[in-house]
Amino acid sequence: MKDLKKQIEELQTQLKRHRRSSLKELPTRTIFIDPLLGALGWDIRDPDEVELEYPTIDGKAVDYALKINKKPVVLVEAKALNDPLDDVKSIAQIVGYAANDGVEWCVLTNGIRYKVYSSSQKAAAPNKLLFEVSIDPEDPANQPIEQIVSHLSRLLRDSLARGVLDELGEEIFTTAKVRKALDRLFLEQNDSLMRVVRKAIGDEGITPSQIRSALARIWHGEAADATSRIATAPKRARRREALRGSREQREYGEAHHTTGKPAEVIELYRGLDRICQDLAPGHITRRHLAKYIAWAQEKRIFCTAHLLRSGLKVWLKIEPSNIPPDATYARDVSHIGHWGVGDVELAIDNMENLRNAERPIRSSYEAEIRRNPGYSG
Repeated sequence: MKDLKKQIEELQTQLKRHRRSSLKELPTRTIFIDPLLGALGWDIRDPDEVELEYPTIDGKAVDYALKINKKPVVLVEAKALNDPLDDVKSIAQIVGYAANDGVEWCVLTNGIRYKVYSSSQKAAAPNKLLFEVSIDPEDPANQPIEQIVSHLSRLLRDSLARGVLDELGEEIFTTAKVRKALDRLFLEQNDSLMRVVRKAIGDEGITPSQIRSALARIWHGEAADATSRIATAPKRARRREALRGSREQREYGEAHHTTGKPAEVIELYRGLDRICQDLAPGHITRRHLAKYIAWAQEKRIFCTAHLLRSGLKVWLKIEPSNIPPDATYARDVSHIGHWGVGDVELAIDNMENLRNAERPIRSSYEAEIRRNPGYSG
């Protein structure tokens, strides 16, 4: 890890020199990609370990094939330094090469950003993105170098040999599929689901319609809350609320924050939402604003988050002095300009950090409860 950190720091220095020089693909490979692959434990001089210009079945070639036991496990396609890596054709091409060759993982990189795709997922090529990481210190994600190292370490030769990337992909993509299936079940709320829930409750006095309403509050709290507000407001207020709600949804719906984000980031966001919703099922609302998402109880915001390409920035309303010394993912932003609400910022870029964040999120929520003693949720 020390060698990888040192190499990243050296490449960041190189980036200062070459940022505006419009390096073509070959010098980008020589100056940036080859050294980083070396720091990740790949010997680019050994064709049994790294095959350059790896031939594809259609007669073309991929820049690198990373091999274990002489078998390709990751295909890497390089682009010029200033390439934004957003071209759908380029993404589909490298994903297609990997799928056709039976290789699960592929990487699209400009030497600074590394976008890691799964070739086997049943989705459009851009939606097969598992995670991405940038070594650029000026990237909006503003990741500490320790987090950059943590992300890139998934591409270490030893990590791939141990199946670390396979495990991460299975966790993220499978969780996403199960979550979508649950969303569909809760949305449809068919009779069989009602029977299962009613049986588990063990109270025959609860009607299916009551169960449906409760499921809507628990699973989609913000939608149920908005519906309740509109239904009980005066007619003129209802009209204003409906117009405002439709306008906000049109401008800043969930897709405004999730479109184009890697699967890992979306699942981190879903996990954060579930943590917040579970604090008071049916009483937590979620609003999608221009720059961040806010969670609140009775209009009192206790958690806000901004989705980046590499993770989440989460802000909480707790005292910075309460940050545990070992919480390296948290910092005091009381004197730093930032989006969201709160004086403590959490940088959440993996599931472990998200699990560790549950306690400070609850602390922020409970602080809001104390500020509003009349609330009985």
